[in-house]
Parts: sequence; C-alpha cells; structure tokens
Amino acid sequence: MSGLGLPTQFVLSPGQEADITHAPALLEGVTPAVVIADKGYDKQALVAAIEAKGGEAVIPTQKNRAVQREIDREKYKDRNLVERFWARAKQYRRVATRYEKKAQNFLAFVHLASIMLLLR
Repeated sequence: MSGLGLPTQFVLSPGQEADITHAPALLEGVTPAVVIADKGYDKQALVAAIEAKGGEAVIPTQKNRAVQREIDREKYKDRNLVERFWARAKQYRRVATRYEKKAQNFLAFVHLASIMLLLR
C-alpha cells in the first residue's frame, strides 16, 4: 500500500499459507521508506531485509520473544488504512465471497474492485 492507503501490488496466496512467506516477493524491486505490518510478519529475517533496503520496519514483536523491538506507535496507527481498503473492497460481492474458482479470475476481480475504489 502507498502512504495514502492505495494498493501498489497484489500477490494472491492460498488461504492455508502464512502471509509472511510472500513478504519477500512484495518487497522485491521496491525501496520502501516504511513497512507497516502486524505481528504475523514478525520475523528477524524480514526486518533485516527491510532495514537492508534502507527502510524502517514498523512491525510489533510477538509477546513470546525475549527481545522486544521498539516501534513507532504513531506510524503503526496507519496500518488501519490497509484494513479500511479491504473493508471497502469486500463491498464488491465477488471479492468478498470469492465466487471465482480460478486464481487468475479472482485476482482480476480484486484488481477491478481496486480500480473502482481508486476512481471514487
């Protein structure tokens, strides 16, 4: 997502697969200033990759970690932009219920819903 909460790219993954496995693909070819994500993305390798690109990782550490990383709480509040985008995208029934059986068709409808939201 951009700083305005607008999508920059989509990666479609199986529902049973962890989202963090696709984080390197999302960062490929991008030099982010800030990466904001939830605790599900708390992995030292991912944080190191973000920082190696010169970005700031605003990812809270999981409670069971011995060393807790400090994050900028004000920047973390901007994560709700992503949640609000998906809430609006799910207003389109085909995106919310995933009627499409083929991944490429579903991804096309996600792109179409995004375009409709961008045009508002």
